[in-house]
Amino acid sequence: MAIEHDYFGLLESGPDGAIFWSESIDLGDMTVTVDLTAPDQDDVTPDALDAAAALITALDEIDRRARNFMLAEVDNRASDVTEFILMMTDRYGSEIDQILVDVSGDAPVDIVRSLELMSMTILADEHGGDDPFAVLEYALDPDEADDVLLVNFAGDGTVQSATGTD
Repeated sequence: MAIEHDYFGLLESGPDGAIFWSESIDLGDMTVTVDLTAPDQDDVTPDALDAAAALITALDEIDRRARNFMLAEVDNRASDVTEFILMMTDRYGSEIDQILVDVSGDAPVDIVRSLELMSMTILADEHGGDDPFAVLEYALDPDEADDVLLVNFAGDGTVQSATGTD
């Protein structure tokens, strides 16, 4: 079976009923991998695909929302954003200025501004639920893929949370 959508075209399911779509999108000087996935195409609604297309076409705005959310989390010492910033500051020490895009003297702000958006994964079957619908993956150093910060979005484009991995 297959699902047809104006933005995604024909989404064919695999033998197990899962759907997958992927594309690289330029966002400023970054190339962002965007994936849409669902384990069962029967769980994907036209509204979910419309919401996914809206997030993708507004990726610059979604990126801005994610960064603003991360900046707001900097004041919370228990947040994953703060933990990530401390980890990066500890790892790179005085050499962190060489990685940062903009050095203003406010390290947490500079780190958030310097994060590279690596990917956006849309979990099409999660539209309208409590779990993330879209997950943006950020890294300070793209070569260190193990140390990333994930920003989770609902289907309406609101930020749900930011979580770190290490």
